[in-house]
Amino acid sequence: MQPRARGVARLATKIGPRGSVIRDLHQAGSAKLVFPRSGDDGLHAVLVNTAGGITGGDQFNLTFEASADTKLTVTTQAAERAYGAQATETGHLTTTLTVGAQARLNWLPQETILFDRSRYRRTLRADLAADARLLFVEPVVFGRAAMGEALHDVQFSDRVEIYRDGVPLFCDAMTLSGDVVAQLAKSAAANGALAMASIIYIAPDAAAHLEPVRAALPDTAGASLIGDDVLHIRCLAVDSFLLRAVLIPVLETLSAASLPKAWMI
Repeated sequence: MQPRARGVARLATKIGPRGSVIRDLHQAGSAKLVFPRSGDDGLHAVLVNTAGGITGGDQFNLTFEASADTKLTVTTQAAERAYGAQATETGHLTTTLTVGAQARLNWLPQETILFDRSRYRRTLRADLAADARLLFVEPVVFGRAAMGEALHDVQFSDRVEIYRDGVPLFCDAMTLSGDVVAQLAKSAAANGALAMASIIYIAPDAAAHLEPVRAALPDTAGASLIGDDVLHIRCLAVDSFLLRAVLIPVLETLSAASLPKAWMI
């Protein structure tokens, strides 16, 4: 039996004299939050996994709420790592996002890097008020190309559900099992790409960003407007370095601000 890490983090915002501040905060186990100065009227939170990664049997539960009229940006201290585990032990990450009326939440974690023999399942649900805004990205890297890593035995499940006023707005799921390198090599899958990301931007100006974003994307990425105010971008890249080269300018454009400093370290 492998040692198991447990982590719980809950954060909610409210309006203070100088903008968005902490209303509720709870952290336990291997999940910690730090709050760097943001330089604007939003609250910035950086998630730290003190266990150093996720492996078989680990359980992490994250809950973030941007209450009415507030702005919240959440990122991670570094890339998350899903390490090798016993065949019967799966690591779980469950994330819940809530965005209130006239609020904005930027969910900007850095890459999740999968290692060979990893067993990892993550789920995310976001609930938005009718006029809430959300910027969402979750990059995934299938082994570190510079280290010559190849994933031939992996179990990875990823599910994202976004609702507005209780009505499904965006749902996406991916499951990979076994020889991931061989699966991603297929032209109908990723054509050999070993890094990918999905970006969701929900805001009244989403349509205005469609053509400028498309013009900035390489041939291995695409953008679609799947609702009047819902922009979806999917990116493929050979490795994490090239993926970041695409993500950073797009995310900065959609957030109308520089990315959190943790992304630049």
